[in-house]
Amino acid sequence: MLDYLILPVTPFAQNCSLIWEEATRRAAVVDPGGEVDGIMAEIAGRDLQVEKILLTHGHIDHVGGTAELARRLGVPIEGPQREEAFWLDQLPEQCRMFGFPDTPALQPDRWLEDGDTVTVGGMTLDVLHTPGHTPGHVCFVHRPSKLALVGDVLFAGSIGRTDFPRGNHAELIRAIRGKLFPLGDDFSFIPGHGPMSTFGEERRNNPFVADWA
Repeated sequence: MLDYLILPVTPFAQNCSLIWEEATRRAAVVDPGGEVDGIMAEIAGRDLQVEKILLTHGHIDHVGGTAELARRLGVPIEGPQREEAFWLDQLPEQCRMFGFPDTPALQPDRWLEDGDTVTVGGMTLDVLHTPGHTPGHVCFVHRPSKLALVGDVLFAGSIGRTDFPRGNHAELIRAIRGKLFPLGDDFSFIPGHGPMSTFGEERRNNPFVADWA
């Protein structure tokens, strides 16, 4: 089964996640936005063998520590979808805008597309392309655990911003209602910021995407 740890990092309290296979301790880091020493300490403290880094999208608070962490662990970077080159190419500008340490443009080892899968140990996670917050945003879904890692698409009681360049509100709503909610009300999700929730809770009560909204 999949186990996980949520590590809020950066001044934006971005939810970096460690996910791992309980039996083998083989792991992935999702959205290492910064504070690499702290992430490394958690990996070592849990005796995890990290195989890769997974990225939902290219905003600096989600990817700022990626290059350093990949170098220190000697692992590849998978995701987001290739339209996210729009943001990854602008990492130096993002750093200056938001006061992050200088980070060069980033190129993942593998771009992901809707319908792809990624593996962590013996586990398989489905990839959903979920544009709207950013053009190449992806979500990772582990169906046996009924868990999704959704980046900045959906939050407890809210949704991702769409006022950034190449954001699209209608696309975001379609992604949530058309790709995430059909997974089932009993699916839990880890958002890019804030507490976890379930798709059922958001369908009932989220003022932006509830069934009654």
